[in-house]
Amino acid sequence: MATIAVDFDGTVVEHCYPEIGEELPFATETLRMLIKDRHRLILWTVREGQLLQDAVDWCHERGVDFWAINREYPEEEEDKNNHFSRKLKADYFIDDRGIGGLPHWGEIYRIISEHRSYADILRENMGRPVEDSVPKKKHWWQF
Repeated sequence: MATIAVDFDGTVVEHCYPEIGEELPFATETLRMLIKDRHRLILWTVREGQLLQDAVDWCHERGVDFWAINREYPEEEEDKNNHFSRKLKADYFIDDRGIGGLPHWGEIYRIISEHRSYADILRENMGRPVEDSVPKKKHWWQF
């Protein structure tokens, strides 16, 4: 089970902020699959107030209910936590602003469910064997 932070604008839907754009192909379907696989999804967005509620409602109408919204866990409250930060501790961040851009949602699902790197998925898609990839980093005890 992984904790996954998911951006909204430009990631789940086309970038039309403050409006909600059209859904990106397979976005909510993939998010529902990740939830079914028991991953913890956190909606991680710059939206606040009513704009945030609109995004939460939009996702809920499509069967995507997040474990937490703009926080690490559901019970976290800004006014009761003097260490409150929008920086999350997550295993994965799905965001269109990441280096390399946003992979297709099918590739995102494979990366998470198969514990693969994006580079390995790309090599495989180009017909290159994964063994051609850069060797994994060795830990000090493996030398």
